[in-house]
Amino acid sequence: MPKQIIFDKKNVLIIGGAGFVGSHLCDELVKNNRVICVDDFSSGDEKNIDHLLAEPNFKFVRHDITRPLNLKEQPELQEFKIEFQGVQEVYYLACPMSPKHFDNSKVPILLANSYGVINALEIARQHQAKFMHFSSSVVYGPRRDSNDKIKENDLGQVDILSERSAYDEGKRFAETIVKNYHDVYNIETKIIRLFRIYGPRMKFNDGHIIPDMIANALDGKDLVIFGDHNFRSSFCYISDCIDAVIKMMEGGSVGPINIGSDIDVNFVDLANEIISMTKSRSSIKYEEPLLFFSPLCLPDITRARNELGWMPIVPLKKGLERTIYEIRANKGLKSVAQAL
Repeated sequence: MPKQIIFDKKNVLIIGGAGFVGSHLCDELVKNNRVICVDDFSSGDEKNIDHLLAEPNFKFVRHDITRPLNLKEQPELQEFKIEFQGVQEVYYLACPMSPKHFDNSKVPILLANSYGVINALEIARQHQAKFMHFSSSVVYGPRRDSNDKIKENDLGQVDILSERSAYDEGKRFAETIVKNYHDVYNIETKIIRLFRIYGPRMKFNDGHIIPDMIANALDGKDLVIFGDHNFRSSFCYISDCIDAVIKMMEGGSVGPINIGSDIDVNFVDLANEIISMTKSRSSIKYEEPLLFFSPLCLPDITRARNELGWMPIVPLKKGLERTIYEIRANKGLKSVAQAL
């Protein structure tokens, strides 16, 4: 099938586009493309894309991607001329991700990492579109004793029967599906592996460490570290992540490529920084480790530097400032709404 005609702008499909990373990707891509955002709000949030609904180059389709999706049958997409132009790029970010409610999401996670990926790839195959799969650092397994930075050719150490295997092994299986669709159907596929990304629009009180610490600091509550004083991780700000995504889709690299910060951050230092920046009187306390919040490997980002010309540029303090500002504003709006 010959490639379809592109009119004035590309049609791009972002599956999971109302989530944290997905909505920021919508913001960037709608500047120069027609964006079709697909989400079922299982973990995404309508407020993340509310500001885009009036954009003529943005359309939202509510759909569970674990069921097949025919874009040509969606009446709201008529303006995008799907029948004639099809779609040129597909970004797959759909996967329920709530550390706090992980136990209730295991089956939806399995479905998103299997049927969902296949249905998205079928759309890419039908339209001969580029396909980018958003994978995760969990494919490497837990942090090693050596604390060495992990390269993309590391085979990982994942327990396929662990309590968190739905996500960890699910992400590995999703990569396998993408690779085999590429081999069998000659689809142009790319795999990007994200390490801990943070920033505005992350849900707080949901088990995500940075927004939860910020929300607690603003409320004068204890900042909880689920582990001991040695717990460490790296954090990459959302704008750096989106920059990498754009560079990878536009370039020739197929991945997998690690995207994240390679700077190790102690959680005690992180908590103290947040307390200082929010001028909070909160204290730090330690609790038993959570199932879904465990120490992860640090990324080796040599391939990202060499193949994409990318490296994270937003310092942690600057990223925290922006995240604190947004969470403070959201908590203020919530308080106003409750008062009304």
